[in-house]
Amino acid sequence: MTDREAQTNRAEQRKSRVVWFEIPAGNFDRAVKFYQSILQVTLKLEQEGPAQLAIFAYQPPAISGCVIAGKGYTPGTGVIVYLNADPDLQAVLDRVAGAGGKVLVPKTALPEAVGGYFARILDTEGNQVGLHAVS
Repeated sequence: MTDREAQTNRAEQRKSRVVWFEIPAGNFDRAVKFYQSILQVTLKLEQEGPAQLAIFAYQPPAISGCVIAGKGYTPGTGVIVYLNADPDLQAVLDRVAGAGGKVLVPKTALPEAVGGYFARILDTEGNQVGLHAVS
């Protein structure tokens, strides 16, 4: 894929409000086996800092997500959906408390290969929601 094609795909992805999802796992190997078995797919295993990820395959500009195990990811509390917070993640985070929510993970840079920044918030109903933005 050329750089131009990659940029076009990223631009198409940004048109969607949902940009990523995470399924928390208590037993990572068991969870990966479960999803691979029921969907008849192979998940791509990665390590992002202390978290283990098993990423569902996709073709850009499609949206994907992962099974994840690590600190702060508790099974049974629900899937974490990441919403597009473009053009400015910090501006969105600055409005969370005033709207009755709480910032759980502040704006954090992702590896260059992934790009952008993420954060996690707690909404007014007690749900963890992820946010992602290019800047």
